[in-house]
Amino acid sequence: METKFLSTAIGSMPFFSEKKAVEVSLSRLDAPIWPQLPKHGLYEQMEIQYSENLPRAVIDEQKSRMYFDTTGDYSDEFADFYAQYMEVDEGGSLDGFAISQKYSRGVYALLDALKDGGKRPWVKVQTTGPCSFALTIVDENKRAVFYNEEFRDVIVKGLAMKCRWQLQKFAPYAENMICFIDEPILSAFGSSTYVSVKRDDVVALVAEMVEAVHAEKALAGVHCCGNTEWSILMDAGVDIVNFDAFEYGETIAIYADAVKKHLDRGGMLAWGVVPTSVKIREQTAESLEVQLEAMMDNLAAKGVNKEIIVKQALITPSCGTGSMDEADAERVFDLLEQLTRKMKAKYGF
Repeated sequence: METKFLSTAIGSMPFFSEKKAVEVSLSRLDAPIWPQLPKHGLYEQMEIQYSENLPRAVIDEQKSRMYFDTTGDYSDEFADFYAQYMEVDEGGSLDGFAISQKYSRGVYALLDALKDGGKRPWVKVQTTGPCSFALTIVDENKRAVFYNEEFRDVIVKGLAMKCRWQLQKFAPYAENMICFIDEPILSAFGSSTYVSVKRDDVVALVAEMVEAVHAEKALAGVHCCGNTEWSILMDAGVDIVNFDAFEYGETIAIYADAVKKHLDRGGMLAWGVVPTSVKIREQTAESLEVQLEAMMDNLAAKGVNKEIIVKQALITPSCGTGSMDEADAERVFDLLEQLTRKMKAKYGF
């Protein structure tokens, strides 16, 4: 698909006001996002936000943490979960997989803002990916639930249904939908910490999420804000690969053959060239244009057609802005908007 420097963003924002966050999203982005607002506390944290109604998920508010209780007999709870899951494939309701306002003010703030505005060309939603979720959240013995295959399966299916629920909620307000699967932990794939995590398992988990997104006729993207083995995502069938092109832009060219196949089948690259650190204070739209062109040229030098790279490009911040100062975050979105306009004008889009 030709996205022609479409701008969008990663979910988290530093604002406390959901109205402020939605205003920034709608005014700066071609594909607005619903904002994840971690300043609202525990329930808007990256994994907890998507844990609602997952069997055996325990939120310990006193210790500000979440874990899965894998003790005892949980067969009935799992049976109820899988029954709900199967009903969706038979045309049943996704309400059992909803994200309530307690877990996300941003979902409902964006829905309210879109209600009277007709259909937007694009809207983007997002869900924490199964690898990042299951390798971060532990059981009662502080062992990552990724290594418990029963719970890992529940997690990937629950998260897949969270994707579908979001896409159905926003579909009335968008001509085209994007769902990002956020997998920051993949930047550590292959390290000694995760040496037992198999490539085939990662591909299968991401592919299951992609299949769920495609079931709602939306584009599936994966965001990873560090360096990783980018061909994993392409092998999983994602439509959009989103990477930090400010700090790690050269790494995509290491996988030029896989990128070429990805683009040839209509896939896209989302260039996270706008930094989400204090380095944003030193940048201008012009400096970011130079950076983006250099990274695209670097990939083209490896045999990937520059015209296709350009036509099938998106532009994003390098990561979420949730941990930034508000002024710095606003600068991120301002420069993103300026850069998008410059690139579209430059290439006649």
